[in-house]
Amino acid sequence: MSAPERQAAQISRRWPLVSGGMAVLLVAGLGAVIAYRENNLPFSFDLAFLGELVEHRSAFWTVPALVMNNIGGGIIGTIVVPLAVILLLLLFRMRWAAGYFAIATIVSAGLVQLLKNLYGRPRPVDMLVAADPGSFPSGHVANAATMTVVLALVLRRVWIWAAGVVYTVIMLLSRTYLGAHWLSDTVGGLVLGSAVAVIVWAPLAHRLFTERENRVGPVHPTEAEPPATR
Repeated sequence: MSAPERQAAQISRRWPLVSGGMAVLLVAGLGAVIAYRENNLPFSFDLAFLGELVEHRSAFWTVPALVMNNIGGGIIGTIVVPLAVILLLLLFRMRWAAGYFAIATIVSAGLVQLLKNLYGRPRPVDMLVAADPGSFPSGHVANAATMTVVLALVLRRVWIWAAGVVYTVIMLLSRTYLGAHWLSDTVGGLVLGSAVAVIVWAPLAHRLFTERENRVGPVHPTEAEPPATR
């Protein structure tokens, strides 16, 4: 690789780190604004959104929301699902992808807990589920966003992006419907989870691309490795 190519690669690699880092700082800033704004009171749109969902609560919506609550958290969401994804990736001989998923999941969960404990935002009063202290940001949504972005970047399939977006949006709605989070909590989790996935991806991009190319053969020109990863 020539000197200009190396320089271009370094600059291009820096953008995911810079943009992801700025997104994480944005979430931290939002948490600070919430924490020091009128003693952690929710925004008006938080109240309006939650009120609208509470008004339409019924068994028809509560059952799937409770299912999402179990899938996205607790032992299933924090241990069973991540381990299942890692084992599947290893089964298909995608060791770097499995490592990427594991690291991003751990970092995302760690940052969520850090911010929860730092800001200690009270959860809504009318909750249908038990939850630990600290409402901002939503760990369920952050986990869903991290998983979506990681798998989409690794597998590079449109249907993965589509399914992941749908899953994340449903998780976001379910958390507010159950009264476990304010809308701003879920937005913070969405941004944080996605940002972590991008940040962790940047230094591993070349390894992930090479691993995928070796497994499936030369990629289509539209899927060729960007300059950032060469």
